Amino acid sequence: MPTRRSGFTLIELLIVIVIIGILAAIAIPKFSKTRERAYMNTIASDLRSLVNQQELYWSRLVNNYAYTADLTDLAEYEVSRGVTVTVIEASQSGWSATGSHVGLAATQYCAVFAGTVTTVPQPAAAPGVVACTGM
Repeated sequence: MPTRRSGFTLIELLIVIVIIGILAAIAIPKFSKTRERAYMNTIASDLRSLVNQQELYWSRLVNNYAYTADLTDLAEYEVSRGVTVTVIEASQSGWSATGSHVGLAATQYCAVFAGTVTTVPQPAAAPGVVACTGM
């Protein structure tokens, strides 16, 4: 009576490796999109925080916005790691800003404005509402 060998054949192992490769090819792009959405949400959150800080500043100081381009007047405002907030225009009557993240393409960013501004950054359409591209 011949002895039985236990184990897997080379074909069976190759089939399992191919199936794992197919599953990885499906999962990796979905993970990448999830990460991009998380970065965009971080930018939007930081810009909403900027809106809130500006409104607090406005209500405290007789209807004037913080109008320094580096936002030093807003002592309590901090951006998240990897996020860059750029003030486009700042005056006592209004301000506009954009936000980007180091992990995103240059075409993916968010924008917001408030008050009276001459430069409304795209894609912002309404005062105080954060709008983003590429989402």
